[in-house]
Amino acid sequence: MSNLRIIPRLDIKGPNLIKGVRLEGLRVIGDPQQHAIRYYEAGADELIYMDIVASLYGRNNLSDIVKKAARDVFVPITVGGGIRSVDDARDILRSGADKVAINTAAVRHPELIRDVSRRFGSQAMVLSIEAKEVAHGRWEAYTDNGRERTGLDVLEWVMRGVELGAGEVLVTSVDREGTRQGYDLDLVRAISAAVPVPVVASGGMGTVSHFVQAAQVGRADAIAMADVLHFGRLSVGDIRAAALDAGLPVRKY
Repeated sequence: MSNLRIIPRLDIKGPNLIKGVRLEGLRVIGDPQQHAIRYYEAGADELIYMDIVASLYGRNNLSDIVKKAARDVFVPITVGGGIRSVDDARDILRSGADKVAINTAAVRHPELIRDVSRRFGSQAMVLSIEAKEVAHGRWEAYTDNGRERTGLDVLEWVMRGVELGAGEVLVTSVDREGTRQGYDLDLVRAISAAVPVPVVASGGMGTVSHFVQAAQVGRADAIAMADVLHFGRLSVGDIRAAALDAGLPVRKY
């Protein structure tokens, strides 16, 4: 059994680390580099950087931030937001990222998933999904930081994305994101059951029990969190200790 990964998520707008609620009402937290180094030194398994306004402006501005991070942080880095082509993916990977997370452009041009995975390997192609519940057990995929409907059923879309070559899925519950009410366990479990690749749960962590539930009930392979870390409610060490106490297969640090 592979290790359950603890992944701080850093949402970026311009030069700043920010945090919202349901992907709205963005609040500046501070310097992303300082937070990234702190999380790395505390034992984070990976980091996720998301340029949360990139799709609006048609570009990803994270190259410089990622270059700085890669000099000081020696865990895998996933970068998403505004990646619209193989060339965009190449530029981000050359900056020091290990994986690219693609949502909006993948919805518009699904063949991009195949092109990126063929060029850089499926392990580098993360399908990013922003999901909103539309009925019990049914979710719709959204783009543009949870603003735009796609009409796509999340489970159908995730299966197609993996068939096209996505080697990992990052699923963010727009309904839960920033609320501290816990992950959408039904969503995470449904996606985990639908595809044979690792699933990263994101959106909603408020307590260590939420982390444990996402792993045990949701069957996530990795769990991303932001609010609890950025505001100092929990540390990476707190989360790892609780996971070990629950018998979860996290890396000992």
